[in-house]
Amino acid sequence: MSNTRQSVLIMKNFWSKLKKPIFCLAPMADVTDCVFRQIIAKYGKPDVFWTEFVSADGLAHPVAREKLLINLKYGENEHPIVAQIFGGKPENIKSASKLCKELGFDGVDINMGCPDKSIEKQCAGAGMIKDLTLAMEVIQAAKEGAGSLPISVKTRIGYNKNEVDTWIRGLLEQDLAVLTVHLRTRKEMSDVPAHWEVMKDIIKMRNEMGKKTLIIGNGDVVDIDDAKVKCEEYGCDGVMLGRAIFGNPWLFTECQRASLTKNSMSKMPFDIVSLEEKLKVLVEHTKLFEKMLGRHKNFIIMKKHYKAYVNGFDGAKELRIKLMEAENATQIEKIVNEFLL
Repeated sequence: MSNTRQSVLIMKNFWSKLKKPIFCLAPMADVTDCVFRQIIAKYGKPDVFWTEFVSADGLAHPVAREKLLINLKYGENEHPIVAQIFGGKPENIKSASKLCKELGFDGVDINMGCPDKSIEKQCAGAGMIKDLTLAMEVIQAAKEGAGSLPISVKTRIGYNKNEVDTWIRGLLEQDLAVLTVHLRTRKEMSDVPAHWEVMKDIIKMRNEMGKKTLIIGNGDVVDIDDAKVKCEEYGCDGVMLGRAIFGNPWLFTECQRASLTKNSMSKMPFDIVSLEEKLKVLVEHTKLFEKMLGRHKNFIIMKKHYKAYVNGFDGAKELRIKLMEAENATQIEKIVNEFLL
């Protein structure tokens, strides 16, 4: 690579400009959609957003692409934002990565960790852990398609067992901008505690290889304080939080707090979120979902959020039952207002 070309890539790599530790929002299908990300951006923006994962094969097909583009919708207030794609066909990965660049994303991430069997049948997601050669081809294709955008991968420590010495090493050899590691195997799913002790081995390997790839850990992180502790204890460059965001769009407020002045910080009600505020955000979330995704996605998607927003207080069970029976934002607002009265 020429020095000029390398300089251009460094300039385009937003990752190199972020202050460590880096805290990211995990991509979760039918959870971290453009609506929920807007709510999160308003109440507690992470250092980096990820989209829901999108099929590269689908994006390569003219008809399917039109239906899938909604999953790549984002707001200007979400930068930096990384588009996550999956697929086992390098030519389609290249095409999808090129599209992501044209859409204005800051980076492209390849999912090599999803355990869904239908995804694995496409030689994608966690299924790619079984084929390092294909993974290398896919990464190269993404680099060619995305041009100057940084390419990253999200994966697991192995398929049936710990394969850090082969699988993770092989990925590090590809000079990725970032490697996010869910610290479980595919076989383990989320049924066992994440193996954070393995992170030390990964960091040591990265350093011994002389690679500049940022390493982000993922798995069982409950909040930003926990994320900071894990970064300090295990040496990773950042943490990706997933399930902790359910019902808590304020999760990343600490990231915003760090960028505020002392004077403005005292004016921000980040520390305590009242039940009334939480329920009002639930209504706001619902209305925005109906406005932005009502024509594209089933309203039932919102109900998994209600389970998370509504718990841990007197009357939560009864309120939750009513919300689960509602069919639109108008009904949700009425139910919440009656509860608050």
